Amino acid sequence: MNTATGILTALVLMIPASQVVADDSSQLLKDALSAAPVSLRNQVTVMDWDNNVLQEGSSNYVCFPTPPTLQGTAPMCLDGPWQKWAAAWMSKQPFTSPGLGISYMLAGDEGASNIDPYAKGKTDDNDWIKEGPHLMVIVPDAKDLDSLPTDPHNGGPYVMWKGTDYAHIMVPVRLK
Repeated sequence: MNTATGILTALVLMIPASQVVADDSSQLLKDALSAAPVSLRNQVTVMDWDNNVLQEGSSNYVCFPTPPTLQGTAPMCLDGPWQKWAAAWMSKQPFTSPGLGISYMLAGDEGASNIDPYAKGKTDDNDWIKEGPHLMVIVPDAKDLDSLPTDPHNGGPYVMWKGTDYAHIMVPVRLK
């Protein structure tokens, strides 16, 4: 094979691979942005789970696509306090929020235990809940959660993972 043929063959083989990467990035971007309110989508930074930036943003929100370890849908957009929360949760480290934090999951999720932050699936006793579009709120003082219910079926906000460092308020929302 001469040099020109070798280069041409390499280029032909590279085109589909680069198209797959572009398509994958486009899908990840679309998935991540589905978690954010329309009014924020042009302002958020979007990163994949390997910390590659898919979109630069001007706000303090960072959106992530559905984690590759999950099936279904669970993209999220995190503000500064929520980014610290996520780092602590992923590394199983203690956490106290430095301030009020709001996270968006407007595409909903495929489910989580309402009582165990590390449950990997539904069991008879882990209060598994699949939530539609919702916001999540963290507060600096866990005592502020005491007046809220923990029942995810009460039709309004509730506390998830109460009694853990990762306790937060779930706020179900209906999209317009």
